[in-house]
Amino acid sequence: MSLVINNKYILLEKLGSGSFGAIFKGQNIRTKEYVAIKVEPIEHNLLLLKNESNMYQYLKDCKYIPNVKWYGKDGVNYYMVINLLGRSLQDFINIHKTFSLALTLKIGMRVLKIVEEIHNQGLVHRDIKPDNFLFGLNDANNLYLIDFGFCRSFIQNGEHVDMKPLNSIIGSNNYASINSHKKKGLSRRDDLESLVYMLLYFSKGRLPWFDHIVDAEIIELKTSILERRDDYPSVLLELLEYIKGLDYKETPNYSWLAETITKEIETISKKS
Repeated sequence: MSLVINNKYILLEKLGSGSFGAIFKGQNIRTKEYVAIKVEPIEHNLLLLKNESNMYQYLKDCKYIPNVKWYGKDGVNYYMVINLLGRSLQDFINIHKTFSLALTLKIGMRVLKIVEEIHNQGLVHRDIKPDNFLFGLNDANNLYLIDFGFCRSFIQNGEHVDMKPLNSIIGSNNYASINSHKKKGLSRRDDLESLVYMLLYFSKGRLPWFDHIVDAEIIELKTSILERRDDYPSVLLELLEYIKGLDYKETPNYSWLAETITKEIETISKKS
């Protein structure tokens, strides 16, 4: 017999898993609507799902964020029910291996807009990666950001919080900022650094540090990427250079980032 939670949702097939637990396709047994159900074992004592649920509720008016339909627990697990979405950017890169620079930049514009919106709400996501950007179900026109378990506010009493050291790296090795590898506190600049690594990956299909697990090696490779001008699209390195120059509390110039991407898209369009 399939598990029913809150006397309302039935768990169907498993869609994926991570350090938090697992995510399932589910269904509202009353309305027959399909949903996504994230499950986190209580015994893990992570409370990532509770934090994520709180962040979704806080961002409920943001059109790029799924809606939380229910959050609760039984004697074994915490549960969060959200909209069922479609394929991720990671799914598409798995199929196509690389994207053209024009497509990479168009995706970058959409992702930048979402990240800016999150930042405008006083939050840093801290886990920007292709797996966490999903298209709507049967809808390629809308892109959504998910997985807010590591998300934190950077504003306290109207002021930007001070930098505090991390106990461990936050986010994925492949896309985490250099500051994250160095166990430094993360701010808006770090979300944007992860964004550029994501775009570099889309344009190249692979990055030099993908097979490495030692922080020192990854830091060295991520630091040296700006020196390899002939290996990567110059526009992406220009974005990365600007982002790496930002101070911890500095407000990024999102307009400049968007204009730089737009100009390159226009240049490519004229050449084609």
